[in-house]
Amino acid sequence: MTQDELKVMVAKAALDYIPKNAVLGVGSGSTVMKFIEQIGISKAKVAKAVSSSNKTTEALKSVGVQVVDPNEVEPYEVYIDGADEVDPNFNMIKGGGACLTREKILTSMASKFICIVDKSKLVQTLGKFPLPVEIIPMAREQVARTLKELGGNPVLREGCITDNGCEILDVHGLNITDPVALEQKINQIPGVVTVGLFASKGADIVLYATEDGVKVLKRN
Repeated sequence: MTQDELKVMVAKAALDYIPKNAVLGVGSGSTVMKFIEQIGISKAKVAKAVSSSNKTTEALKSVGVQVVDPNEVEPYEVYIDGADEVDPNFNMIKGGGACLTREKILTSMASKFICIVDKSKLVQTLGKFPLPVEIIPMAREQVARTLKELGGNPVLREGCITDNGCEILDVHGLNITDPVALEQKINQIPGVVTVGLFASKGADIVLYATEDGVKVLKRN
C-alpha cells in the first residue's frame, strides 16, 4: 500500500470526527488536503470552518465549506491536522508546510486536537525531521546563533515566505528528549514567531493509517 493510499485511508476515518452544527478547525499539509477532498466526495456536512493557511481556505471553499475568521468565533470543539513527527507522548513536530504559527493559534482555541498521519510519522524521539522555526526576517542571524547554542544546525528554508510574511529556519541535528522545555525555550528567543514543537498542547487523539487499517491512540 502506498503512502498516498494510507493518507486517503486516514482522511476518510477523520470524517467521523467532524462536529455537528459547530466550527471545525482545519490544518494544512498533504494529508489534510486528502481530508478536504473526502469532505467533498462524501458530501459531509461542515457547518463552518477556521483555516490554518490560504491554501487550506481555498481547498475548503472549493468543496463548499464556509470559512470564517478565527477572530469571529469562540473557542471551538475539534481541530484536525497532520504532523511531520509524533512521539508516544502525543508531542509533535509540525511546520513542514510552513503554516506552524496559524496551526498553533487554531490548536490553542480547540478543545480537542485530532492528528491524522500515516504510520511513518510515528517516532520514539522527535528530531529526525528538521524542526521548523518561524522568524521575523530581521532577526534571522541572531536567532540562528542562539539555535546553534542549543545544539542545532539551523538552515534557512530557501524561497519560503510564510502567509505571515516571515521566514523559516529548519533546525537539523536535534535529539528532542524534553519537547515542552525546548518549545518554551525557543519561543522565548527574540525574533521567533513560533517553533514547530506542539508539546505544551499536543494531540489528544492520533489516527494513523497502516496496511491493517486506521489505528487510534488516545490520551489516558
